[in-house]
Amino acid sequence: MSKIIKILLFLALSLMAEESQISILNENINRLDATLKGNIWLIKYANYNTYQNLLLELEQAQNQLKNGKFEQNKDELNSRVSSLKEQIELLKEYEKSPFQSMLAVPDVEEEYKITNPIAIIGGFSYIKRLKGQKSEYYSRLAQLEVAVDILSKKQNLLQELYDLNKTAANYANLVEINRTLSEFNIAKEIATTTFGVYQTRLDETISRATDSLTSQIKETLTIFFTIIIVILIGFLLKFTAKKYVIDNQKFYTINKFINVINFTIIIFILLFAYIENVSYMVTILGFASAGLAIAMKDMFMSLLGWSVIIFGGTFHVGDRIRVRYQNGDYVGDIIDISLLRMTIYEDITLTTYKVNRRSGRIIFIPNNYIFTELIANYTHSGMKTVWDGIDIMLSYDSNHKKAMHIIKNIARKYSKGYTDIAKQQMNKLRDQYNIKNTNVEPRIFSFFEPYGINISVWYMNNSYGTLALRSTISAEIIEALNAENDIKIAYPTQTLFMGRHTGKIDQQLELDKENLD
Repeated sequence: MSKIIKILLFLALSLMAEESQISILNENINRLDATLKGNIWLIKYANYNTYQNLLLELEQAQNQLKNGKFEQNKDELNSRVSSLKEQIELLKEYEKSPFQSMLAVPDVEEEYKITNPIAIIGGFSYIKRLKGQKSEYYSRLAQLEVAVDILSKKQNLLQELYDLNKTAANYANLVEINRTLSEFNIAKEIATTTFGVYQTRLDETISRATDSLTSQIKETLTIFFTIIIVILIGFLLKFTAKKYVIDNQKFYTINKFINVINFTIIIFILLFAYIENVSYMVTILGFASAGLAIAMKDMFMSLLGWSVIIFGGTFHVGDRIRVRYQNGDYVGDIIDISLLRMTIYEDITLTTYKVNRRSGRIIFIPNNYIFTELIANYTHSGMKTVWDGIDIMLSYDSNHKKAMHIIKNIARKYSKGYTDIAKQQMNKLRDQYNIKNTNVEPRIFSFFEPYGINISVWYMNNSYGTLALRSTISAEIIEALNAENDIKIAYPTQTLFMGRHTGKIDQQLELDKENLD
């Protein structure tokens, strides 16, 4: 009896050990399945199996419709057949092979031509794309190798599980894993061979592109340093001319000549470096420019005006300018220069005070106006001062010489700071322009006018705020002249003769007429 108990106990322990081992195997299989989750190759293969299963279901449903055994469910079967056909159409790419799209090698891009400095950036992008394609395909191959390795481990575990528990389900799983592993091994062989050929083609293309890129970089650096040398030689010639040429007009002419020569040399360097057929290029540009000039005259002229503004240096953001358009003047500061227009902010100036009576507006000026309209720059080349003038009318019996002395002293006193600034700026401008008269001291003039003697005083003022100093000087002049007994400020007056004086007036007019005759 005890012997039988021992046997039963042994059998129970063996059964428990076998169940424990089966449980461990199932856990390991589940762990491998979790590792394979998200693998693109397994996803493609699962879609392939789905496609095959859908084909079987469609065949069965169609056979049922043909046999006519389910007349009461005919509508349901028709609906089922339509749904299956739609699903099959969506998975059409898996009709022949589960890995057809994964094993397909992308076409290598046509070799990128790097023939100028601008193409260098495109060359880097081109090489980066090729390396990215190579890396992507290699990543796919690595995922396939991982999948094959895990599937092999899973096959071993399923074989052990079947040896322990020979059930139909375990046998079916073993057959399925064998078929799956066979498909993956075939795909791996094809992918390895294909990748080898594809990698060789990519490496050759990348190598040629790298050589072309390196050559273009060297050529660009050579041209760049050549242009730098030309510019430095130009600066050296200007420095030498400034040192030995005393006459400003001659220096101005030499300076312009050196600029033109430098620009011409640089243009020829670029033309011969990057244009294979210069005459052909010039012809094409001529026809293209003519077509654009006719079709988009205003826009083309604005773009050309922008080029003149930017490269000519006539106007800069922050400059104060005056624009005359259709007999109207607009004064303000440039706040933006775009491809098609300049934008100015209108300030309170003498023009807004006397003419516009408006200020603070944003005014847009098309760039092509520099060719057709008058545009004055109050602050060109760093100028911060501008001539401003005040007129005072004195009576004929006033001591106009004394008045001129008083007015000039007041103007000199309040404009001294701007006069000193103007002297420094004019000295700088003489290096750039052939300026004859550089006198910036206050000036005063007297003129014979119908109503009296007009005293006109001119002085240097702030380009960005003339009204403030003008107001101060005007008030000082009025106060100083009113304090003098022999100086009278004149203004237009009229004399009216009433009643009994009419006859005498007529006689006086007759006498004046005779004197004129």
